[in-house]
Amino acid sequence: MKPALSVLDLAPVPSGTPASAALHRSVALARHAERLGYVRHWFAEHHGMPSVASSAPEILIAQVAAATARIRVGSGGIMLPNHAPLKVAEAFHTLNALHPGRIDLGIGRAPGSDPKVTRTLRAFDGGQFPALLAELLTLSRGDAPPGHPLHGIRVMPDDVHLPPIWLLGSSGASASMAGEAGMGYAFASHFSHTPAAPAMLAYREHFQPSADFPHPHAVLCVAAVCAETPEDADFLAGTLDLMWLRLRRGEFLSLPSPEEAQAYPYTETERAQVAHYRELTVVGTPETVAREIRRRAEEAQADEIMLTCNLHDHDARLRSYTLIAEAFGAA
Repeated sequence: MKPALSVLDLAPVPSGTPASAALHRSVALARHAERLGYVRHWFAEHHGMPSVASSAPEILIAQVAAATARIRVGSGGIMLPNHAPLKVAEAFHTLNALHPGRIDLGIGRAPGSDPKVTRTLRAFDGGQFPALLAELLTLSRGDAPPGHPLHGIRVMPDDVHLPPIWLLGSSGASASMAGEAGMGYAFASHFSHTPAAPAMLAYREHFQPSADFPHPHAVLCVAAVCAETPEDADFLAGTLDLMWLRLRRGEFLSLPSPEEAQAYPYTETERAQVAHYRELTVVGTPETVAREIRRRAEEAQADEIMLTCNLHDHDARLRSYTLIAEAFGAA
């Protein structure tokens, strides 16, 4: 099995680097990924996190799509409870008009922020996700019947529709919904310990063909760190170890350097916590990383692997994506 490879980009902000630089590096990464044969470049949506500059994915999508020629660009995802469906419809109609055939709309049901930021966003409760999704689709199609509150509202530009929609999940809650709606499905195993296989199976069992998805298409998101030697990969992955530990403690800081992580005085309890989170990330040489990614893809029956490599050093990040692509024969 040789699943397609894609990129999940959080626009990571390393310590000692302005957040604005992370945005320019995302453009460089997308161009690099396109040359390597990656098929998609998606942006996550996070707010109020000093380590993540991807707070406005629709803007980053427009910038990257304009700077590339082939790679599909999309959201991984738009957190629908954070937005009025009309605004999402307008943004992605516009993107689809500007870059026809190259835009993806990945949608999530969780706000993706801490409670204070969620309140500031005026976010809807995640339980309203099905109603928000239905409103988004009705607005895009313009098929609300007379007497309906949405009747007569036109999403501009009105000569295009929403791009292909993917529902995102980390627990399996959205899998059946994605299948029944004839949408794509992406599972976030890069931060979730929940096994992906049951959700992927539920998606396929409930799948109904649609115009955008004649066949089911399941994406498995995987965190990876790849280098020429195991020692180098382990050293680079120290950034993620300390990042996860800080997040667990409610400390929102920029990405620490590997040197900072190496010097950190972990307690035994903290080492156990770090080891638990390290299980989520595939770390090693190209051969070992490719072998483990293939194993996870086969176990989940994924059609595509979406890689996130949140490293402190930009060149090391590019190199990680390069080595994995070469190991998969995509370059």
